[in-house]
Amino acid sequence: MRSDKIKKGLERAGNRSLLYATGLSRKELSKPFIAVITSFTDIIPGHVGMRRLERFIERGVASGGGVPFLMGVPGICDGIAMGHEGMKYSLASREVIADMIETVVRAHAFDGMICLTNCDKITPGMLMAIARLNIPSVVVTAGPMISGRIGKKRLSLVRDTFEAVGRFKKGDITQQEFTRLEECACPGSGSCQGLYTANSMSCITEAIGISMTGCGTALAVSAKKERIAFESGERVVNLARRNITPSSILNKKSLENGMIVDMALGGSTNTILHLLALANELDIDMPLEKFDEISRTISHIVNIRPGGEYFMEDLEFAGGIPAILKRLRHKINDCMTVSGKHISQIAREADILDEDVIKTLNKPFHAQGGIAVLKGNIAPEGAVIKQTAVSSKMMRFKGKAVCFDSEEEAMKAILAGRIKKGSVIVIRYEGPKGGPGMREMLSPTSSVVGMGLGDNVALITDGRFSGGTRGPCVGHISPEAQVGGIIAIIKDGDEISIDIHKRKLQLNVSTKEINKRLDKWSPPQPKIKRGYLARYAKFVTSASRGAVFEI
Repeated sequence: MRSDKIKKGLERAGNRSLLYATGLSRKELSKPFIAVITSFTDIIPGHVGMRRLERFIERGVASGGGVPFLMGVPGICDGIAMGHEGMKYSLASREVIADMIETVVRAHAFDGMICLTNCDKITPGMLMAIARLNIPSVVVTAGPMISGRIGKKRLSLVRDTFEAVGRFKKGDITQQEFTRLEECACPGSGSCQGLYTANSMSCITEAIGISMTGCGTALAVSAKKERIAFESGERVVNLARRNITPSSILNKKSLENGMIVDMALGGSTNTILHLLALANELDIDMPLEKFDEISRTISHIVNIRPGGEYFMEDLEFAGGIPAILKRLRHKINDCMTVSGKHISQIAREADILDEDVIKTLNKPFHAQGGIAVLKGNIAPEGAVIKQTAVSSKMMRFKGKAVCFDSEEEAMKAILAGRIKKGSVIVIRYEGPKGGPGMREMLSPTSSVVGMGLGDNVALITDGRFSGGTRGPCVGHISPEAQVGGIIAIIKDGDEISIDIHKRKLQLNVSTKEINKRLDKWSPPQPKIKRGYLARYAKFVTSASRGAVFEI
């Protein structure tokens, strides 16, 4: 066992003494040591229920014949961090989490690892660490929140709080209604109810085979989730005894399965950043264009909020990810999973319990998958849009630029009513380096929709979007403004055209004029000069490469 290096041999007397000091018995020294990496915190709704799941994981590890050791990593709630400087830390925390897990697990020579996660950047950070460490590992995602309720009306976070800001500002709802929505939209623990980044990544984690079957959609409040946590604990010990490592599960074909399921679901655009980062850890060549290639061939068969009207609970009761795999069985690769079953067996054994929620491939919600990759002179390295959350009338749009050098500037203008129909809002210097941290623009996009401009205004940015964004919003523009991307020299009144069908994002200004502006441009001083974000800005790469570190 890997842990023998801290347990066996005459020279390890001091190591053993310290292990005894933790309460271990001599008998337990002969068992596999399992790291239980938990991201429990009291401030993230998706994580507040993890203490309960930790107990079931520990029981599972012990039942399987291993010794569990709990240790924590930090977490950030994107919703709470949204709209202010706290969001700069969200994506950046992904690298911190991966590094922390690597550090602790390698330092203590664990035989296996189980990662308890749920929300946006924590799950990909843990997946990156799993790929890097390559020791037997299982991921447990803590599960989606149930829908909120006012009477018979179901509520979700984005539609009924973030978008409600614009509706209140416009006068469509009263203060009393607004306050009631705040209090009722999120009724308890779990990741937010739509197919936002957290739930998108939970579904992908199951699809790529590193979670137990059914884990991705099992609700946070369910006993089913507790049973999965227990089974995961037992399973990781079994994997450790047989030395079945992530390298036998995570590969190019399994990552393609993740993309295929993501496109069929219509997941968050953030999944592109995270799958690219995971591919980087696995030394797999995965260009951004691969996502668009798959999206063109995979139909959108589940329409969950923000684009649709269904909730994660509907997908769970319709059969979850196994049912999606069954529907896609002729499209996906037959890979091994941590459960010991191949994808083909999981798909064969699954039941599709609601065909209104999970459409057939020949009668989908949309003919193409959730995400499109756009290119053009504004984004020669690429940009992304959640095309299944865009109305048909906005698939092609031409408008005049209204430019802002930060999210805060744009938000003030939107709420002040200064954005008119036919505008393309340009938010720049919010990329990985320029932000730094590549903030999500959910507050501006939700306010635009809430104020009734969703079918009349577009937004482009070198930042990114929450999975809750809907409408013609183009993010991840690469190269970003901070490094001299074309987005840096767009002026108010310039015409911008967006054509999602043709995958085009174009500044309708002559090449001569663009070059003239670029000659006069110089990069602004970094917004942050000390601390982690300053170091992050120094090492982070383009969004088109997953915003990973390049040392």
